Amino acid sequence: MKELKHLNKYFKKYLFKLLMGILITIIARVFSLIMPSYVNKSIQAVEDFMSNVITLSDAKGMLFQYILIIVGAALLSGLFTFLMRQTIINVSRYIEYDLKNEVFDHYQLLSLNFYKKNRIGDLMNRISEDINQVRLYAGPAIMYGIQTLTLFACLIPLMFIKAPTLAMYTLLPLPILSVLIYQISKVIHKRSTKVQEYLSTLSTFTQESFSGVAVIKAYSLEPKINSELQDLAQEGKDTSMALAKVNAWFFPLMILLIGISNIFVIYIGGRQYISGQIESIGIIAEFILYVNMLTWPVAIVGWLTSIIQRAEASQKRINEFLKEEPSIKNEVAQDTPIKGNIEFKNVTFTYEDTNITALNKVSFTIQAGETVAFLGKTGSGKSTILDLVARLYDVSSGEILIDGVPLQKLNLNSLRSSIGAVPQDAFLFSDTIENNIRFGNENATHEEIVDVAKKAVVHKNIQGFAKKYNTILGERGITLSGGQKQRVSIARALLKDPKIYLFDDCLSAVDTETEEEILNNLKRESQDRTTLIVSHRVSSAKNADKIIVLENGTILQEGTHEELNNIDGYYKELYLNQLSGKE
Repeated sequence: MKELKHLNKYFKKYLFKLLMGILITIIARVFSLIMPSYVNKSIQAVEDFMSNVITLSDAKGMLFQYILIIVGAALLSGLFTFLMRQTIINVSRYIEYDLKNEVFDHYQLLSLNFYKKNRIGDLMNRISEDINQVRLYAGPAIMYGIQTLTLFACLIPLMFIKAPTLAMYTLLPLPILSVLIYQISKVIHKRSTKVQEYLSTLSTFTQESFSGVAVIKAYSLEPKINSELQDLAQEGKDTSMALAKVNAWFFPLMILLIGISNIFVIYIGGRQYISGQIESIGIIAEFILYVNMLTWPVAIVGWLTSIIQRAEASQKRINEFLKEEPSIKNEVAQDTPIKGNIEFKNVTFTYEDTNITALNKVSFTIQAGETVAFLGKTGSGKSTILDLVARLYDVSSGEILIDGVPLQKLNLNSLRSSIGAVPQDAFLFSDTIENNIRFGNENATHEEIVDVAKKAVVHKNIQGFAKKYNTILGERGITLSGGQKQRVSIARALLKDPKIYLFDDCLSAVDTETEEEILNNLKRESQDRTTLIVSHRVSSAKNADKIIVLENGTILQEGTHEELNNIDGYYKELYLNQLSGKE
């Protein structure tokens, strides 16, 4: 139960509602206990009439009174049961809501390394299926647990007061049941954990299959994927059946033991009635009702145990992620204004997951308002520089300064809100084109969105759609071509109007004519804005104030287009090759 202690803060938050629910639960159970007693009195009234102890008129009057009490108690018990569900079950939904928000907020705090080490399907399963299992503990398990405890606390003493010997025989199977439940619950905990782990694996597999459906179809991998899914489904079947087989023992055991209790009531009670130890046969009827009232609470003990064990396993998986500390932390509370001066001092960076050193003692300075282009072969460290400027990673050694201040001493929100980034792989949400662009500035007007779309040379394409800017994009923007996605992402960055632009090879899917038009627009827009451009094309870099050529994580060349084109080296060779159309 130690993992479930994480929920204590939510129980404290909703303590009043929870206490009200518990009080209502107790009242509902108390009213339900009235009925068996008055069934006994009704039978006694009939017996007294048959024995001429009371008249027919008195018997009818007593029966009518008892029936009213029974019906009234049943109605009140039903009403309070309804209110019980409206309070305790609602609390579980509130806790589910809060816990999902807590997990999602923590997901957003975690750094990129975390997402490289964990699969999306597993993250989704923990925030959905695992939290749902915890909700069952926070609601139904508490509600039925209180019901069961209240019933036992009230009913068992009442049975011993009315007929001690009969009560002892009636309750004899319960300790046996408790021992069996304890043994089986240990097995349930282990198998529940395996089921949750399997669900994460299944979520990951299906999510990757749906995301990569184009590749699957292009390579005719459907039979292979189907075969893998069948194997996975078989594993899921085996895991779930192993758990189901254990759970299947509960209800038959409950029914068997309750049946034995009923036999004891009838046999022992009958003998006591015959011998005169019990005054009325109504006691036997009352005890049969008590046993039947105990049937569901006793049977539910197994179900509650299963829920608690599953919740424990699920909360443990949730806590594993909640205990993850983000490697990038916002250490400065106050806002820090950004102008745009950038300086790298002997920066070295090694990726933790691959142990690849992407940058090795790199130093350069960019003045606010300058445009700097980074060129180099794949894997030379170009994109890593942009990631470090946005502080998606922290350097392994060396130092990055923004406006003369070390990156770690800047407010992280201030830094990132001052950056307009267009990643290499343009990501668009499954929303309208307008809302995807508005992501750069939530308060932007439609006219401002159209303006930046024109500057990104995507306005005419958008106008060609039937619903224009209200066109709903598919997942990851699949409705648009690669070039259109890149241009929508550029429009989004322009709308943000930041101090620093980071363009990571964002024109690779655009033809040269459109590229030239966009670059001219960007040149006008990026005046007084620090702009870092990563590209494989000289055409994207030639108008920059400075060009830095990287190779194997070190600076190979640095200068303007004219300076680098006048000396032999990588840049001049690349320029001549692209000019002649060889590359």
